[in-house]
Order: sequence, then C-alpha cells, then structure tokens
Amino acid sequence: MKNILVIGSTGQIGSELTRELRKIYGNEHVVAGYIPGAEPQGELRDGGPSALADVTNGQQIADAVKTHNIDTIYNLAALLSVVAERKPQLAWRIGIDGLWNILEVARENKCAVFTPSSIGSFGPSTPHNPTPQDTIQRPLTIYGVSKVTTELLSDYYFHKYGVDTRSVRFPGLISYVTPPGGGTTDYAVDIYYSAVRGETFVCPLREGTMLDMMYMPDALHAAISLMEADPARLVHRNSFNIAAMSFAPETIYEAIRRYRPDFEMVYDVDPLKQSIADSWPDRLDDSCARAEWDWQPRYDLDAMTRDMLEKLSLKL
Repeated sequence: MKNILVIGSTGQIGSELTRELRKIYGNEHVVAGYIPGAEPQGELRDGGPSALADVTNGQQIADAVKTHNIDTIYNLAALLSVVAERKPQLAWRIGIDGLWNILEVARENKCAVFTPSSIGSFGPSTPHNPTPQDTIQRPLTIYGVSKVTTELLSDYYFHKYGVDTRSVRFPGLISYVTPPGGGTTDYAVDIYYSAVRGETFVCPLREGTMLDMMYMPDALHAAISLMEADPARLVHRNSFNIAAMSFAPETIYEAIRRYRPDFEMVYDVDPLKQSIADSWPDRLDDSCARAEWDWQPRYDLDAMTRDMLEKLSLKL
C-alpha cells in the first residue's frame, strides 16, 4: 500500500486531491502536508494524518517523509499566475527552490514525485491551436518560467538519479469546492458563483479569448492515473498535455444561460489577466497522454455546467 504526502493539501487542488487519495488508498495512508497558518480544517484535518511540510524547508520535508514512511509525494506548492506576477521572487522560491528540496528528499528516500505543470508553460511563440506535446516553450510570465523549469528539473532528476518524476500540464481548473485563488482562468469559476447568486458577472477577459479548461474531478483523475501508470509505457514524463474542453467567455456564458436564462454578463477587461491569457494555448493536443497512459476526460462543458450549478446551489 502506498504512503502518500500531499504538499499544499489545503490549496485549490490539494484540498480535493487529498480527499480523493484517501478514498482510494485509505485515510491513514495519505498525509495532508501544510504550512503554518494554513492548517487543515474540518474533514481534511479529521480524516487522516497531517504534517508540517513547507517546501522551502528541506529538513521539514525529510522529517515528514521519514516519520510517515512516504513513498509518493504530490507536490502542489505554487503561487497562481496573477499572484506570481506580483510576487515573482516568492513564486520562484516556492516553485523552484521548493521543488529542489523535494527532489533531494525523494532521491534520498526513493520517493516518486508528482509536480504539476500548466498551460502557462507555453508562450506567444508556441502554436496555439492545437499546441503540440513537444514544442517551443518561451513563456513571458514568472509563473510560466517556473513551470518550464519545473519540467526540466524533474526530468533531470529522473535521468540523472532515477527519481520517478511525473507531471501533467493542467489547463484552467474549475471547481465548486475551493474558491478562486488568483489565477488567470479563475473567471470560469467566478462566473458560476455569480450565476447561482443571481448577480451580473463582470468578465475580466475579452470576448473570443479561447482557453483550455478542465473540471476538477477530471484533473484529480489525471494526476492519480498518471502516478499509477505503467512506467514502461511512458515515453514522456514531465510534462504531459491533458485536455477536456476549450472555450471563450461567451461560450461558457451561453452554456449557463441554458439553465439560468436570466443570467447576465458584461465585460471589464483586466489588462494583466488578458495579456497572460493571450500568451497561452487555445487548445492542447493531448494525444500522447491518451496513448501512453490512457488519459480520457469524463466531463464536457455541458456536463460540468450542470454539475457546477447544482453543487453551488446547495453550497451557497
């Protein structure tokens, strides 16, 4: 049985991934890693073990791994794109210096490591529709630069030291569980909250801005499936394109209006978010993930919209 440490367990992805992993592997086998001031609460706290796991403190990571006999680390520590642009040094310290600490601990303790990349690892010179698995990556944001470095450093530790590193390039992620936290694609979460509350949604991206998106259950499924995949089949490791749906603001707006016909949206473009979005892919080619570990999304835009509206109506 695996013993898993989720670093960043109280964040956007980690809070849901930790619960999902506990369903699969058992509560006692999945440790919720946290930093001071962001301790697990409620079900996350009561459902299984937890440990201090600040990526900037290598000794702390090593202690958590040894104490709980960890063999697999899901490293979700990172600043989201818009926040990272405002705090670039902190973004690098968490994303890259922190990853180095994790990879060193993994090398010494023979752990597998999952560290997600992002569509932000691509830039304006990348082919946007579709974006190939292997292509030029010249991002213009510190978020993107750190993600490319994450991919390269993870591959380095695999080839140099044999550390079992794997990752996916997440599209924009949409969830009803965790509120938005400063990402460029967060508008696609905010819009559902506005619809359920009966508010007019103010969209920060202009009409026609295409971006790859994914519902959180598919994202969790992708991360876990990749870590369970037969390594003999993996031609790539860091990092796989994965995709589920691609849409512009007006497309998601119309999808919601099929269920909430009185819902209204206006545009007030945020220059920073728009510039970041313009540099990202419209649609990812995920054929390698499908071929190498049988990746297959379960939700399209309509299925996600129905579920988001239903779940948020109950939550709010």
